[in-house]
Amino acid sequence: MRIAVPHNTTREEAKQKIEQRLSHLEKQYGHYVTDIDKNWEGDRLHFNVKAKGMTGTGSVEITDNEVILDGKLPLMARPFESRIKSTIEREAESMFKA
Repeated sequence: MRIAVPHNTTREEAKQKIEQRLSHLEKQYGHYVTDIDKNWEGDRLHFNVKAKGMTGTGSVEITDNEVILDGKLPLMARPFESRIKSTIEREAESMFKA
């Protein structure tokens, strides 16, 4: 699953917004998650998440103009990929609206 959204800001501000959103999501949904591993390498965040026996992996890259999410859903979640993708797109667009 690949999602690209314009961020309309600097790379550093985009990174701060992503960190704030991740912190909020961890507080809100942390009780579903058994393991979160995230690591920034420059402007790319690599992540692994385990929730309810399923594992999701991927990365978030910040370019000069866009935030690009590349993620791999577990097999059991693939039937919901279009709904997951549209939810992430809406969230990202609200975070970075001009």
